[in-house]
Amino acid sequence: MAHLNVKIKSLELKNPVMTASGTFGYGLEFADFIDLSLLGGIIVKGTTLKPRQGNAYPRMAETAMGMLNCVGLQNKGVDHFCNHIYPLVRDIDTNVIVNVSGSSPEDYAECAARIDALEQIPAIELNISCPNVRQGGMAFGVTTEGAATVVKAVRERYHKTLIVKLSPNVTNIADIARACEAEGADSVSLINTLMGMSIDIEKRKSRLSIGTGGLSGPAVKPVAVRMVWQVAKAVSIPVVGLGGICTAEDAIEFLMAGATAIEVGTANFLDPTVTVRIRDGINQWLDDHGCKSVKEIVGVV
Repeated sequence: MAHLNVKIKSLELKNPVMTASGTFGYGLEFADFIDLSLLGGIIVKGTTLKPRQGNAYPRMAETAMGMLNCVGLQNKGVDHFCNHIYPLVRDIDTNVIVNVSGSSPEDYAECAARIDALEQIPAIELNISCPNVRQGGMAFGVTTEGAATVVKAVRERYHKTLIVKLSPNVTNIADIARACEAEGADSVSLINTLMGMSIDIEKRKSRLSIGTGGLSGPAVKPVAVRMVWQVAKAVSIPVVGLGGICTAEDAIEFLMAGATAIEVGTANFLDPTVTVRIRDGINQWLDDHGCKSVKEIVGVV
């Protein structure tokens, strides 16, 4: 069996397979289907400083090669996570990582600081693709200045491994990644969803309550692989790749493009055991090709 362990700064993963935020709940929901300890990490659903109700229904729509969603970061807030969820997930034998979102740099930083105090949470994933209320709804992650501002604010108050999740809805994602690295990000993960829309031609209106939503699933994979490849060449920090990964072969593409680890998202809705199958498939491919470690194929393209 090949060595599957990888590192993101001080964060040690027993294998490169993690779950994408928003597609795996808090991990516990999948415990009846897989042994959670077999994963490299679980990234729990988006957490904000204050509770959020999310957007009105309908907020999910199936597409030919994926899905659209506009859930809107529904969650009960960071204090609820600390007091009620953390005691349930702290002893899972893998890395439990919290996805942090906010509406201002101060919101992000305060939320991150409260999670920093949780001993068994070794890292956060900073979602900078959320609306920036101070700039008329623009997402922080679509400008280098916006991304840098949030990462700097969080880095001052968060002392563990900081992964920053990047939006693909930008002109040059490598510039955004470099801005995050300059302000102290330990890693970047990409891509978040692409902006999309689907229209019900009989009802003559969007299938989503707010009109547009985030496109995920196999349709976005070629875009995601290209962006991971670009970013991996632009920064010196580890890259985490995601976007349409459904098979071990998909995951290996991302690794060869330069990703140190990967996240599985939409595929969890189709098959709750897909993460373990991908882990096993990566190992089998490495064995079949005479590789002793997964690190041998990272960034070979």
